[in-house]
Amino acid sequence: MFCFKLSPVNDVFTNEKEKHKPLQELSLPTFLRMSERGNVATRSRACSETYQFGPWNMLSVKSHILTSEGPARQRFESQLELPQVPEMIFADNVLRVVHSDGYGIEFNALDALKRVDAHHDPLKVAVSQAWREARSDCEHINDVVKPFDWTFTTDYKGTLIENANKKITVSETTERIDIEKLKVREKILFYEDMLLFEDELADNGTSLLNVRMRVMPSGFFILLRFFMRVDNVMIRVNDTRLHYQSGNNYMLREFSTKDDQVKDIKVSPHLFTDPNEIANHLTLRKEVFEKLQFPETSSDEKS
Repeated sequence: MFCFKLSPVNDVFTNEKEKHKPLQELSLPTFLRMSERGNVATRSRACSETYQFGPWNMLSVKSHILTSEGPARQRFESQLELPQVPEMIFADNVLRVVHSDGYGIEFNALDALKRVDAHHDPLKVAVSQAWREARSDCEHINDVVKPFDWTFTTDYKGTLIENANKKITVSETTERIDIEKLKVREKILFYEDMLLFEDELADNGTSLLNVRMRVMPSGFFILLRFFMRVDNVMIRVNDTRLHYQSGNNYMLREFSTKDDQVKDIKVSPHLFTDPNEIANHLTLRKEVFEKLQFPETSSDEKS
């Protein structure tokens, strides 16, 4: 069974062991082009992992890229209003966290793409014209720039899972995730890093969504990151962080949007392709802080 793994990222997931792992020599698009020539198999069986953390069950499923045609593709696209979808969609990839009482949260590509604007181009005035002018000789321009968000920007924050009358209640909060505490070294009990979708924007940049999770004795932490770069035009990072601390009857969820036009970013261009680094230099546009309150549990067990 073959499972293609992306390189770990820094953020608060990095530990000493991960720091010394070699970078992936092949980008995912290059990997795919090799696959088409028969060098490796992409239609492998799904990789499924589970981990039990007290009353919480962690499920990770990673499978192949959605086929370019066929029943599976038709079923997927029929659930979206988008006239065009990312070229690489991992439709069966899912990260799911479920309590023994049946409620929880999951992350998947379909629900993320449902949050993409299918009827308007939010960047039309700001950058689409600049992109056309910068690439007037690109034969794909007219195909890419359409009246929908061709960057596939999504404000997806996860899909809540309900079970009968057991469901999570979401409310605003003044409480914040303690990032410094998360940087304290702990044993990693379970770790996952998966890609949900990616598109190269007609070879003029990249748009991707991935999710990472780590489980420690003190709790678990999830980072869902959308990264978009239109070469010479704009860079955007949408982050959703979710933290559960053992013993609490809630999780904290924080969403942020950062972006800037490239002409306004005053750092070395070599950082433009590194989401972890460039995110520190982008202008914060929006923040949302939420408490995900659990329903009363049938068990007194909290972990």
